[in-house]
Amino acid sequence: MIDKLSLAQANMILGAALAAARADGLPPVAVVVLDAAGNPVALQREDGASMLRVDIAQGKAFAAAGMGVASGVLHQRAQDNPVFFNALASSGQGRFIPQTGAVAIRSADGTLLGAVGASGGTGAQDEAICAAGVRVAGLVAA
Repeated sequence: MIDKLSLAQANMILGAALAAARADGLPPVAVVVLDAAGNPVALQREDGASMLRVDIAQGKAFAAAGMGVASGVLHQRAQDNPVFFNALASSGQGRFIPQTGAVAIRSADGTLLGAVGASGGTGAQDEAICAAGVRVAGLVAA
């Protein structure tokens, strides 16, 4: 049973997500991997990615880690319940961004290990490269 995300796993997720972005021809992206407590484990910003990409990727990942689901799910929930999600954004001191582009990282037994977020493509493209990275690491994207 895996109960903690290792640096090696985070780096594998990061590398595979960046490779997926290049294979898909995305603009320069930033990818951030957080542990289950929302702390950064690994991050990279590709050459040419704009200055806010890391912050956006981290906010998407923070939301996914905090709620344990993909940020695309959170984006829909935020539209359905904006008052609650505004409160979450406020209580997260601005780090909680419920925008498509991140996935929760779970072990095979369902334990929440963290999340990975990306910024640079569309939300759907960002989420897809994050999920690809998690799969390459042998973990479950949720």
